[in-house]
Amino acid sequence: MSRKIIVYIATSADGYIARPDGDFSWLNRKSVKGDYGIAKFYKRVDTVIMGRKTYDIGVQMGQAGYPGLQNWVFTRSAGRTAAPHIQFTGEDAGAFAQRLRKEKGKHIWLVGGGDVIASFLDAGEIDEFIIHVIPLFIGAGIPLIAPRHRSVELKLLRARRFSDGVIRLHYRVLPNRPR
Repeated sequence: MSRKIIVYIATSADGYIARPDGDFSWLNRKSVKGDYGIAKFYKRVDTVIMGRKTYDIGVQMGQAGYPGLQNWVFTRSAGRTAAPHIQFTGEDAGAFAQRLRKEKGKHIWLVGGGDVIASFLDAGEIDEFIIHVIPLFIGAGIPLIAPRHRSVELKLLRARRFSDGVIRLHYRVLPNRPR
């Protein structure tokens, strides 16, 4: 089985992953049975990729990466050091993804943010999106994917509605076809 790169993320109903200042406290909601599937998903991955801003926000909150997973942080200031399970890279997203896919392991979780997701998407290196749409408009913020001119076709694999109104959309990214 080939390693997939999967974006597993939550957005507001208007498509933002965080407020303009990076705050995502609007995601703090009353728990629902089944935790939206994150525990089950976590068992399917052994590697996580995130941007430096996402990593820095986690550190500010007291979480330096994801426990039990190999953590990669994309940054222009590669060479930084952190805990043994966290590595920094400034490598091209496409080359990095191809190299990582060749290594043995489980699937790869692309956490965010929007710039890193855009880089991997533009390189054709995202296999699936699992997006939890939170029933809330926040009006402004960091978009799921950094804006660029692109058309990427998706195939809906599953949709699930949770009791609190959250909708989980699971898409496969279709290969680019000449038009």
